[in-house]
Amino acid sequence: MVQKEEILKALSEIIDPDLHKDIVSLGFIKELVISDGTVSFAIELTTPACPVKNQFKMAAEKLVGELDGVKKVHVTMTARNARNDQSENGLKGVKQIIAVASAKGGVGKSTVAATLACELHDQGYKTGLLDTDLFGPSLPTLFNITKPGVYQRNDMMIPIEKDGLKLMSFGFLLGDSPAIMRGPMVSGYMQQILLKVDWGELDYLVIDMPPGTGDIQLTLSQTIQVDGAVIVTTRAALSLVDVARGILMFERVGVPMLGVVENMSHFICDNCSKEHYIFGEAKAPGERFGLDTLAQIPLEPGRGRNMEGYKSNDLNKSLVENVARALGKVTAEKIVPPEVRQEGDTVIFHWQDNKEWKINAVHLRSSCRCALCVDEYSGEKILNDEDIPKDIKVESTSPLGNYAMAISWSDGHSSGIFPYNQLEELSK
Repeated sequence: MVQKEEILKALSEIIDPDLHKDIVSLGFIKELVISDGTVSFAIELTTPACPVKNQFKMAAEKLVGELDGVKKVHVTMTARNARNDQSENGLKGVKQIIAVASAKGGVGKSTVAATLACELHDQGYKTGLLDTDLFGPSLPTLFNITKPGVYQRNDMMIPIEKDGLKLMSFGFLLGDSPAIMRGPMVSGYMQQILLKVDWGELDYLVIDMPPGTGDIQLTLSQTIQVDGAVIVTTRAALSLVDVARGILMFERVGVPMLGVVENMSHFICDNCSKEHYIFGEAKAPGERFGLDTLAQIPLEPGRGRNMEGYKSNDLNKSLVENVARALGKVTAEKIVPPEVRQEGDTVIFHWQDNKEWKINAVHLRSSCRCALCVDEYSGEKILNDEDIPKDIKVESTSPLGNYAMAISWSDGHSSGIFPYNQLEELSK
């Protein structure tokens, strides 16, 4: 009879393309049972929308089926439920929560959140969309819901369903009435819509967050366990200035960053098909902050219209695939950040494997890519190196997920985010 060790050895040939490890060492194999030549097991993925799940299943069936003594192979594909034991509320049946945020209004965040939710639903995943903008809810307009008729069951609000997609919004509760209220009342409403909606079983809940980085956003981030955040921005200078604040807010409350969606990135001429970058062709926002660019969405007539009768397209499919890959990475990967110290005029980043990056402090400060140091339109450097004190010191550092380090300096500059790949290049 085939042995468990033989099966695991065969399955260890399957490598996750994003995590670069085999699925056995990653702990994906669950509930392995061998009975009369029939082998059954589950492959537990980090996220339901894993883009390579079908390849994993076919490879597993083939590799195990070729072993001596194996007559049948039953493979079940599952996904981790990230909710913890504290989820005795409407979120307890939700596998993963994705926050879609922007540090500034007017960048198309709500449209991106609705597109992400619609595409996930279109691909067959049980999906919900929660609009938490108390002062400017967009979901009723996006889905043309004028009389929602929200009702309660067992002291829980029941979401509205549109063709199987579950929806909830402050706009359903307040109607057209203006929301005029102070902080404590706002927090109470936020707690209610976060915890008192019965979503049932969902693969994904997409949360359309209010714009900004204030108390409301902090309350939301700290009330529930968010699995990853997507920042929506444009290349416009006013939008990019606030992106760093949004990234820092999520990192400081323990919400992993998934990446950046660059909305209104460009428009494509209908005569010559040339791409025109109306906000300039400087580095993409994701690259500047060390994050993946999940999508570059052009200005086009069909975007931002009513989401009824949603139709999928290649760009939206790519957005979902990139978000799913990013979720898989942050769920499985836990990088220990480097220790940072300064010796004289050298800043040293010491990694757990004893690798060190040594960078001159003035050179490091000069290499900052933030909006105060680099022109947002041209990408040209505006920081004058002569203004950097020769004895400049690192005051404090904050690791940002698996991708970057935020550094505050003795000259008062504190908005610099240095991607690890940039630091590695500077150390060479």
